[in-house]
Amino acid sequence: MITRALRERPGLPAPSTRYLLARDGTLEVDESLPGPRVGPEHTGHDAIPPLLALVRHSDDRLHYLVVETGRDGAEVRRERAGRIPELVEEIEGRTDALPKVHAGGLSEARYQRTSEEIWKLNQREVADTVNALVRENAPAFLIVSGDVRARQLLRDELSDAARRLVVDVEAHTRAAGADDGLLDSAIAEELESHHDEAVADASDRADVDNGRRGAHGIPEIVAALQQAQVETLLLDARLAESDQLLDALEAPPWVGSDDDLDVGIVARVPAAEALVRAAILTDARILIAGDEPDAEDAPREHRAPRPPLAVLRWPR
Repeated sequence: MITRALRERPGLPAPSTRYLLARDGTLEVDESLPGPRVGPEHTGHDAIPPLLALVRHSDDRLHYLVVETGRDGAEVRRERAGRIPELVEEIEGRTDALPKVHAGGLSEARYQRTSEEIWKLNQREVADTVNALVRENAPAFLIVSGDVRARQLLRDELSDAARRLVVDVEAHTRAAGADDGLLDSAIAEELESHHDEAVADASDRADVDNGRRGAHGIPEIVAALQQAQVETLLLDARLAESDQLLDALEAPPWVGSDDDLDVGIVARVPAAEALVRAAILTDARILIAGDEPDAEDAPREHRAPRPPLAVLRWPR
């Protein structure tokens, strides 16, 4: 079953990553994720499925908008981290715009004005859709690519709130045969920037009020997770390399550390996996802080994993 699934192409351009999870002969999860794999390859058979590898690829709570616009309309997408589309809207504008022909004299000027007005109307319609999505969804950022004049006209029609989110991509991605490389790079850079800001913000908030809004280290975080008190869990990616184990429990409080709890233990699993699982089951946000070298051939720093920390839903 898994072998058959692996033979099938994920439908994404290279590089891409695949996460498959099977149980009792049934394929439960088959996720294709854009971009190269983050962290080591993992295969195996476990009582608790490994979740850290999947979590490292995306922050499901981060949403953004992508607009690929042209003078005749646009495609507007709402996506979440991992380039996963949640909404796609095709906006077809008027196509009777006259080209800027060289008729000469007053006729040419009239044709140009007519075409420009039609383009403006088309971008106004695109802007109406984008402004509504910004109001309703509060995206982290707004990527705009496409025809250069259409982008200019669209920006003029956007609300102040939408305009503040714009990341302009100098690429006409709606053109036939266009390369999406610049668009993909812009999205990846914005996602990385917002992730880094979220990591820094979580670290700062955990230290507020002399640390009463945070939990530091595995014992404190396990206690907070057992109370469903964790709002955001921040893990160093290298915690996955630690030999420390925790109990993955079959019911709340979901995670234990040799505690005398009246809850069955599913398995003893690596600490990072146990914390991630409990965070997911208690609806906490998970952030993974990695420090892989920028260059592929650069040496990796040797160090111990940093202690995890958590931002709490209410002070201790």
